[in-house]
Amino acid sequence: MPNQRLRDSLLRNGFDTNQVAKATGVDPKTVERWINLDRTPYPRHRRTIAAMVREAETYLWPNALAPDAKKEITQSEVVQVYPHRHSVPQEQWSHLVDQARLNISILVYSGMFLTDNPNLIRTFRQKAEAGVKIRLLLGDPASREVARRSEEEGIGKGTLAAKVRNALAFFKPLADSGHAEIRCHRTTLYNSIYRFDDEMLVNTHVHGFMAAHAPVLHLRRLSGGDLFETYAESFQSVWDDAKQPKW
Repeated sequence: MPNQRLRDSLLRNGFDTNQVAKATGVDPKTVERWINLDRTPYPRHRRTIAAMVREAETYLWPNALAPDAKKEITQSEVVQVYPHRHSVPQEQWSHLVDQARLNISILVYSGMFLTDNPNLIRTFRQKAEAGVKIRLLLGDPASREVARRSEEEGIGKGTLAAKVRNALAFFKPLADSGHAEIRCHRTTLYNSIYRFDDEMLVNTHVHGFMAAHAPVLHLRRLSGGDLFETYAESFQSVWDDAKQPKW
């Protein structure tokens, strides 16, 4: 069986077998075996290819690492744990946005705290014009999932839906100008995810608490780690099922 993840990642990034062979110092036929026969490259070659396509080794070759090695790398992906979202310094949010060069992906229900930054729309426009892909996933304000979460937070059944509508209105200029792609989802949101290239803030959700009072994991992606990749795949899963907003 071919390694579809490796094949798709190379195609998506515009690399052919000759380019991979040159980068890794092997024969092109060896690269073809890695792709078509799902042969596992040596670790140094895996690291080179993973860096080329900006994917984790564990995504391209899920069974390549021994469990103990994978566990150690995954633990190292945790940069810091904050007891509450409001404990994350504003400077940290600004730094993560500023350093993003390829990808800003946000999964929330409303994310209204983001709108407290009066420069956010302008900053996102500038990032998009510099080539950063911006994807925003907000809750569907008409969904039962948003209504239920609102009740669970103790703020009333319709309060969170109103926040989502306000957030959609705030971010709509980005969608209208083509600087961001915005979708609405109907998932049960176990975590809010804020990804900035290879760094991520994961706001875990706790029953009975507003998101601002729940813990946050600061993750940094490492080749061979599982934790960052798990949340990245979760975001993509929600994105694939989400719909265009009803403005």
